[in-house]
Amino acid sequence: MPSIPFTALTCPLDGEPLNQQESSWRCANGHSFDVARQGYIHLLPVQKKKSRDPGDSKEMVAARQRFLQKGFYRPISEGISEAVRTGIESANPFRCLDAGCGEGYYLRQLAQTLPDDRDCELIGNDISKWAVLKAAQQDRRAVRWVVASNANLPVESDTLDCVLSLFGFPVYSEFYRVLKEGGLLVQVDAGPDHLRELREIIYPELKPPADKRAVPAGFESLDEIRVTYQMTLDNREDIQDLLAMTPHLYRARADGKARAEALDSLTVTVDAVIQAFRKKEPKMQAVG
Repeated sequence: MPSIPFTALTCPLDGEPLNQQESSWRCANGHSFDVARQGYIHLLPVQKKKSRDPGDSKEMVAARQRFLQKGFYRPISEGISEAVRTGIESANPFRCLDAGCGEGYYLRQLAQTLPDDRDCELIGNDISKWAVLKAAQQDRRAVRWVVASNANLPVESDTLDCVLSLFGFPVYSEFYRVLKEGGLLVQVDAGPDHLRELREIIYPELKPPADKRAVPAGFESLDEIRVTYQMTLDNREDIQDLLAMTPHLYRARADGKARAEALDSLTVTVDAVIQAFRKKEPKMQAVG
């Protein structure tokens, strides 16, 4: 997989194209954004933040990195890679965005499975500076990492062959804008049984899962894959990392978290739904 630096970036303040000038990116209106020494670009202006330090905390990112590096979610990454390879056909170069990339695990796994004869321009964004920092520390050459919001993607319109939205917060209007006509959206959500055993321990009762399988406006459904299996965590550290990398750490009451923290082993169900969508051609309006 020969990698080409992704350059179709736009200014988060005015939407103008950004051009790289040594260690910074500038638009025609003079807005400038420095490249951090770790290699990532911060494209989330202060005025567009909803909190001082948005997104996953440093501790959540570290827990997710430790957990994913042990391969517990590898079947999910394999399903994502299969959905992408099936849907992208012959795009060359292949331009792909991981929207809400976290510490970059799934995008790195995808990169390793792409054909050797295809050039790739890969970009990952996340609203958490801690997540993007960790992603850049692990791979600053093959992927362009940026701090940015899905609600205001700093990417030129109609430039991407694929967008990944994995256990995240999809903004379909932005995904539609940045994808080329016929572009692929691969979305992963938790299935109804995902981490059920852990949830039964920390919550007094389980709420019915939300249905996230509607087809987004402007897209057509291609395929759906459900990845379900059981994994056994045989030490307290892995259990705590799993809890810390999920929203359950903040949603659970103190007594529920205490029960989880007392566990020495846990067998838990993984249940993920992988959906693939294609950006439809815009409808032609009748004339006359």
